[in-house]
Amino acid sequence: MKLSKELSRPEKREAIRTLKKAKKKTKNTRMQERYLILIMVISGKEYEEIAELTGRSKGTIVNYVKAYREGGIEGLNMKPYKGRAPKLTPEQEMELTQVLVEKTPKDVGFPAQMNWTAPIIRSFIKMKFGVEYSERGTRDLLYRLNFSFTAPTYTMAKADPKKQAEFKETFERLKKTLS
Repeated sequence: MKLSKELSRPEKREAIRTLKKAKKKTKNTRMQERYLILIMVISGKEYEEIAELTGRSKGTIVNYVKAYREGGIEGLNMKPYKGRAPKLTPEQEMELTQVLVEKTPKDVGFPAQMNWTAPIIRSFIKMKFGVEYSERGTRDLLYRLNFSFTAPTYTMAKADPKKQAEFKETFERLKKTLS
C-alpha cells in the first residue's frame, strides 16, 4: 500500500511539515534529497516520476519509504560507510610511514634508488608485511597516509661555482650562435 494512502490528510500535512523542517535544518545534501523524496511520496507522486525527477532508482525510493515506515524521520539517517577493512594494521601503517619518512629505498635493501616510488613501496610492503597491493592500491594507501607525489628535484651539492659560471657563459654563447 502506498504511503500517501496510509496517512490521513492531517497526518500527511504534519509529516510533510516535519520533513520540510528537517530538510531546511540539515546542510547534508543527501539527507535533503531523502526528505524531498519522502515529501513527494507522501504528496502522492508515483515512484517512477520521483525516480525520473531525482535521478534515483525506484528501488532506492522504495528503500527510503521502508526506512521511514520502520523508523520515522530518524529511520532516514544514513549509516556510516564502513568500506573494506585495510590490509595493513594501524601499527603496520605507522611503521611504513616511519620508514618512508626516515629512510631511503637503499637503506631497506633496494638497489641504489634515491626516491620512493609506488612500485618500490609496493615491493617493500610485500617483503616486510607479506601483503600484496596493486600499484593503484599502493597509491591510494599513500594518499590515505597523507603522502603526495612530487617530481624529484636534484641539486648539485658539490658543484663548483666557477665551473657552473663557465658552463653558463659557454651555453649562452652557443645559444646565440645557433639562433
